[in-house]
Amino acid sequence: MTNLNDSLGDLIVILDDNPISDWGDIPPIFSKIQAIQHEPLPVSLNQYLKTIGNGTAFLTFEFGIDGVSIEILKYARVLESIYDQCTDARLHFIAGDFAPQADMILKSRWSKYQIKGTNGWAKWDGGRWFNALFFEDMVTGSQRSSEVAINIYRQAKIIAKKLGDYIATNEIKLLIPVNVASNPGNMSLTLALVFVTEALGTIVINSNHDYFWDGGKPAGERKAGEEPGMRDHFFHNIDNLPFYSLFSQLYPWNGRRWLQVNINNRQSERLIKEYGFQEDKVFKINTCVREELFEDYRPDDVRSARLRMGYILSDGAPELRSISLKEHQSNLQVWMGEQHPRVIGARNGLILDPTAANIIYLLQPTRVIARKRIEKGVELIHSLLNGPMRKPILQEPNQQIVLHITGPTPVEHQSDLEVILQAYQDLIEDLPESISDRVFLAFSGGRESHPSFSERGFTNLNIIEIYRMATAILFPSESEGRGLPIIESGAVGIPIICSRYQPEEVFADVIGEELPEDQQIRYFLFPEGDFSDDFLEQVANVLLRPEHMASWRKHNRQVIRSRFSEAALRDKFQALLNRSYQIASRSESGDPTII
Repeated sequence: MTNLNDSLGDLIVILDDNPISDWGDIPPIFSKIQAIQHEPLPVSLNQYLKTIGNGTAFLTFEFGIDGVSIEILKYARVLESIYDQCTDARLHFIAGDFAPQADMILKSRWSKYQIKGTNGWAKWDGGRWFNALFFEDMVTGSQRSSEVAINIYRQAKIIAKKLGDYIATNEIKLLIPVNVASNPGNMSLTLALVFVTEALGTIVINSNHDYFWDGGKPAGERKAGEEPGMRDHFFHNIDNLPFYSLFSQLYPWNGRRWLQVNINNRQSERLIKEYGFQEDKVFKINTCVREELFEDYRPDDVRSARLRMGYILSDGAPELRSISLKEHQSNLQVWMGEQHPRVIGARNGLILDPTAANIIYLLQPTRVIARKRIEKGVELIHSLLNGPMRKPILQEPNQQIVLHITGPTPVEHQSDLEVILQAYQDLIEDLPESISDRVFLAFSGGRESHPSFSERGFTNLNIIEIYRMATAILFPSESEGRGLPIIESGAVGIPIICSRYQPEEVFADVIGEELPEDQQIRYFLFPEGDFSDDFLEQVANVLLRPEHMASWRKHNRQVIRSRFSEAALRDKFQALLNRSYQIASRSESGDPTII
């Protein structure tokens, strides 16, 4: 058998010796790569765990503080706890980019490696090839089809050499790609991933949070009157059969040493029933919450978290003053490039006191993207202030309301941010100044610290403290692969107002609708149509009298502790590692059923 460097050399020769002219030339290359011999597997499971523990890597488009990155952090912690039984874990994180906020979640003991050109969507070469594949016409056999295929393959070769060299040099034996082979943000990266792992015999646990068909379908399959899906664009060139055949083969790749790990039952069932994957190579994995989320906390802890966030939002100033909506809109393009934390108000210089005892602090713990429908949260505030909260807020002239969006706005989603700002403009123009001057939007862009913290003796914020700041969580999302804010807010004991997002069976699974009532998460349902008077009264009661939610908080914390513990996730990963060894052993024996 050959070592990793020899196998990598063989791969490079194959890629260099096989130029392509269109999509149909790529699949035959797979069989040539699969003929490359691999290093033998360890002779025992314990030795296998030691080997992969000395070299495990995560691969995704970008690391930041988005939901996918946070889930990867959980996986990394769990794997370290497993590996510590037999080895000192060596974890690697590979991506096209590392956002500044990634340093807050990636430990210094972990290795980071950036491969330029492997970010996704609009960040993949400025969106040029993503648009070519999924928004522009690419007719079968056309010059354009050939041009795009040649360029995708050329990029894949460059990425494969860099990725393969890093894997060989660091003796990485287990690779965990996240969304790379399910949500097609960068087809060149996916091709390179397949080339390298098949050539080097890398064990792959392919983690899939979103598939291209989650919320998308070809136009011909859409029923009369059915609204377009948010991922319909992935089917734009479905009639280019050589391209779409390859595309379907890659997303996800049914590799010899690959396991598929999904976050809901619907995804797993589709892989097995429609894509023909073997049941023993497809898993569902739950999320988990950290034990610290369940810790009791006092009003002083809430005030401390809000105080520190105030310094983040004010850029270290002792008073938190607003930027007017008009000024923010006029400089939006500049702000998008920097995304410094700020508070937006009806006018410049309005003072927001986040530590005030009577502030209504609404938290949207997500990035700004269209499917999160953050504007519905603004519309809810608007309706409350024209309804059951109008009189109470007029009676409390110092009471303020803030809607705080914690995550950044991806550059390709500026128009989604503009929708939110328009909803806020509608609010402040409709309400009297005595009320509109007390309603704010806050954007922290994922920041959890500020340089001023050290001089004031502050510790950095964390996700637990950020949840604790909230009077309530708003989560009117249209679609989710899971819906982490429901689970995390429940663990902290914060009420959540959420939509019944799509796929509906995923929402039902998170809530636990098939479970006994004492195992179901309690929530307030964001309606899809107009806000009813009953709904607004219910929400107003939650926001104005949060002390009445004590039994509700206790119930949700008990449910989350029993269903989403770190111990349960650790057991699942242990089973995954055991199964990956079995699958790899079968592939080594030449069992044709696993190819």
